[in-house]
Amino acid sequence: MINIPNVYSQLDQWNSVIFLYDSALKEINTKIEILNEEFVHIYGHTPIEHIKSRLKTPESIVKKLKSDGLEVTIENMVEKLSDIAGIRIICSFTQDIYQIADMIARQKDVTVLYVKDYIKQPKPNGYKSYHMVVTIPIYLTEGPVETKVEIQIRTVAMDFWASLEHKIYYKFEGNAPDSLQAELKACADMVDMLDAKMFSLNQSILAVGTAQEYRR
Repeated sequence: MINIPNVYSQLDQWNSVIFLYDSALKEINTKIEILNEEFVHIYGHTPIEHIKSRLKTPESIVKKLKSDGLEVTIENMVEKLSDIAGIRIICSFTQDIYQIADMIARQKDVTVLYVKDYIKQPKPNGYKSYHMVVTIPIYLTEGPVETKVEIQIRTVAMDFWASLEHKIYYKFEGNAPDSLQAELKACADMVDMLDAKMFSLNQSILAVGTAQEYRR
């Protein structure tokens, strides 16, 4: 493996960083798509509804570094931030989340740095999602560069809730009225109930289908 700072010193630093993170997103996206297609081939259905990917804007990167009390440098950007490249996987059921995470973690060239399971331990406001930060090697002419990607996995219902929470957070700059925060938490509880009910309904549908096949 080559030394990352040396790679940056030989090229335009900013373009090098963006190139690496963009390449990492493409690599992870391809892996996830292949795993999803394999799952369909084996089990006859897909656990993934859709995939979103994004790179943090320069403004967001600078703001994040400053809020963490860090000097705005390429080195700090690479070493201290884990969500410059981000992928969000949306699936149907909570049970799918852990299966997908396990499939990704078992890839030989993917290294899991750490996991934050906000499903088993939700944030106080009700936020639920499964976060994993991984590295994947990007092969340059001088050798591989391990590049970080944050992967978030959540259900459709969790994603809808998180989208609304995001809007409220930025609308009120993190200081939403207590009444709105209480409503948001109540909605999070409803999301839990909806996910559980939808999974139960799906299991019933599968059971009926299995029974019909057996009678044939």
